[in-house]
Amino acid sequence: MDLMNIVFILVSAIYFMLPAYIANIFALIFSGKTPLDFNKKCSDGRRLIGNGVTLRGLFGGSLSGTIVGLIQGIISPYISLEPNLTIMHGCLFGFTMGFGALMGDAAGSFIKRRIGIDRGQPAPLLDQLDFVVGALLLSSFVYFENYFIVIVAFIITPILHLLTNMVGYTLGFKDVWY
Repeated sequence: MDLMNIVFILVSAIYFMLPAYIANIFALIFSGKTPLDFNKKCSDGRRLIGNGVTLRGLFGGSLSGTIVGLIQGIISPYISLEPNLTIMHGCLFGFTMGFGALMGDAAGSFIKRRIGIDRGQPAPLLDQLDFVVGALLLSSFVYFENYFIVIVAFIITPILHLLTNMVGYTLGFKDVWY
């Protein structure tokens, strides 16, 4: 495999995951005061999810992912990257990727609370891949990319996640760099 093929595969994986990536970033930017779990606690006495996942973040992130999918649907006929979408299919794909990513992130927070990891504390790979799993599961009802691109997305996402978290920390959007 030559360098151009590798670059094309990396770009295709990022493009495919873009609605989820953008939703994850914008959920943080739009974050509000009302937590998704409404401060409810589980039977273990810990919060269901915690303050990190908010209604406003869920709405803003899902809307952002939908807008990215819309743009992908608009430009899809003019580029050779997957997914190849119509405008309406792009909106649906973007929504399911974005909303699924944020639900995956919420599920990751739920798991972290159950095993005693507090908000802001690292859970390697869970923190980086929970939103990918959620995005892929929900969006698979609308569109499923070939397995190779999905595997590449699983490999590059932890790296991209760490880099974007460092940028978010530097800009003051995150409390921790990881």
